[in-house]
Amino acid sequence: MKVIQAFRQADKSWKYRQEKEVLKNPLVLVFGNRFLLEDKKVLEDIRNEFPYEHIVFGSTSGEIICCNVFENSITVTAIEFEKSSFVVEAESIFKYEKNAEQLGEDLHKKIPKENLKHLFVLSEGSFVNGSALINGLESNSELKTSMTGGMCGDDARFEKTLASYKDDPKEGEVVLIGFYGDTLEISYASYGGWMPFGPERIITKSNANILYEIDQKPALDLYKNYLGDKASQLPQASLFYPLNVTPEGKLKPVVRTILGIDDVNKSVILAGDVPMNSVVQLMMASVDGIVSGARKAAKFAMKDRENQPQLALLVSCVGRKLVMGQRVEEEIEQVQEIVGKDIAICGFYSYGEMAPFNGETACDLHNQTMTLTLISE
Repeated sequence: MKVIQAFRQADKSWKYRQEKEVLKNPLVLVFGNRFLLEDKKVLEDIRNEFPYEHIVFGSTSGEIICCNVFENSITVTAIEFEKSSFVVEAESIFKYEKNAEQLGEDLHKKIPKENLKHLFVLSEGSFVNGSALINGLESNSELKTSMTGGMCGDDARFEKTLASYKDDPKEGEVVLIGFYGDTLEISYASYGGWMPFGPERIITKSNANILYEIDQKPALDLYKNYLGDKASQLPQASLFYPLNVTPEGKLKPVVRTILGIDDVNKSVILAGDVPMNSVVQLMMASVDGIVSGARKAAKFAMKDRENQPQLALLVSCVGRKLVMGQRVEEEIEQVQEIVGKDIAICGFYSYGEMAPFNGETACDLHNQTMTLTLISE
């Protein structure tokens, strides 16, 4: 595997992390600020600098390359597989009237299954219900292919997100990358570091990812009451206080971030499903807790590997970035310390992370986690 990485901040020239060279049919991952990805001149510059066919674009809430976290930048990671291969497919949520589960099912059908080793999802983050998308992608229970991924970001604006394969970045796109080959070793992990606080309550009315009532009281009113003066800053303020949700009959909770609010219905829209009768608590975090969580995620991902990874693909939540502030690179440094300083690291800050619970196979949607996908061949 050969990996060439470069980045450019707005109005600046490209900087390479390795010596620039021409690759053979690489997979090119482009993560960047949404405004830059809407700029035709920037896109032309990317295509001139990386004149390859298989380019995947995604907007972010912060770009990760090596142990640096950038804003208002473009990062590019071009991966040439020497012994294995990949296939990329994409669909638009608008073709499915925002039915993410059906989109996921149809998108999975387009991916060849022979020798399929792993799936990576890059989804727009504004319209797609991540839980429903995963359900669709995993609807064929006969296939036990592992899957990780993330939902694109838009800093903390929550206005719109962009993604695409080959085409210029656009709203509503979901991209699925299939990795193939017996020589591939892919491991993954996800961990948060946030702590629940306050009383446990019960979700008494919800529909998919829309939360209407907690303990038979309007969810938005209850949440605003907790936030106090910060309620006027919703939905951005919710990134500091996500929800810890334990569905009925489940032992492990998932974290849910609020993506939007509805003042008319007094409801909140979350990144993934919040089933009725789930136990719910508010959460909060410290910088040290988040950094420790990133280190634990890296240790889980490295635990049973036979070979040293060559590429670490990181998806971390925008909420973690906001809490850490100027210390945000500390969580990337912790990952690098565990996975190895010579490994290519790339990724982005997201509106949702996709990965199995540690030690499991079935994928789940997470918020407020550091999620790693480690690849070698």
